[in-house]
Amino acid sequence: MGDRLRLGIGIMGNAASMLLYGAPILTFARIMRKKSTEEFSCVPYVLALLNCSLYTWYGLPVVSYEWENFPVFTINGLGILLELSFILIYLWFASPTAKKVVSITSIGVILVVSITAIISTFGFHDHHYRKVFVGSIGLVASVAMYGSPLVVVKQVIETKSVKFMPFYLSFFSFLASSLWLAYGLLGHDLFLAAPNLVGSPLGIFQLVLYCKYRKRRIIEKPHKWDLEKIDDDDEKHKELQIVVADNTNGKL
Repeated sequence: MGDRLRLGIGIMGNAASMLLYGAPILTFARIMRKKSTEEFSCVPYVLALLNCSLYTWYGLPVVSYEWENFPVFTINGLGILLELSFILIYLWFASPTAKKVVSITSIGVILVVSITAIISTFGFHDHHYRKVFVGSIGLVASVAMYGSPLVVVKQVIETKSVKFMPFYLSFFSFLASSLWLAYGLLGHDLFLAAPNLVGSPLGIFQLVLYCKYRKRRIIEKPHKWDLEKIDDDDEKHKELQIVVADNTNGKL
């Protein structure tokens, strides 16, 4: 009964995670339509790629006992494909500076995953120790992934607008982390449950912020050149009024 319940929750967690990983599709459709990344951050997607890569490795029989964590392997494998697609689209439309930052962090992700895989394969000859090693690194990556939206949360609080914090991303993050928390607890797997103890409350926090600021628009201060332009337009308008008045007086 316990195994069936865990499998059922794992399947629901897969569905919720699929919606979570697919939620940015709308955001990236907008980026492609506008041919600009605007103020969107790529940090959550790079960290999600790291998390998916580590937990795909964690779910394989090389680390886990046979296919005990098959749902973890399948959804994170799909997540790798989606996150790579998002990062490539971001790189195509990003500014040169942003491209450099994202490229460097992406290379760092590849190095971390590669080193983890090599050490866990050749450095440990027992599944238990492999799970502890890979799970510990995955735990840190998961906490970082769930904490990455805090960059956007700061922006939401400063601008009092949720324009750059999509609702579905926050909602599915909360839903997926809650289901994987239950999956980890039922399987007595600390490395699956612990990061979601962070992800679930953060998802709730983002939803609360969304409800608070969803009807507000971005507050922007006028640029200096905008003010100068307004002053110039006022002066031209006054000059035009003087000329018209002079012409009228001349006719009279």
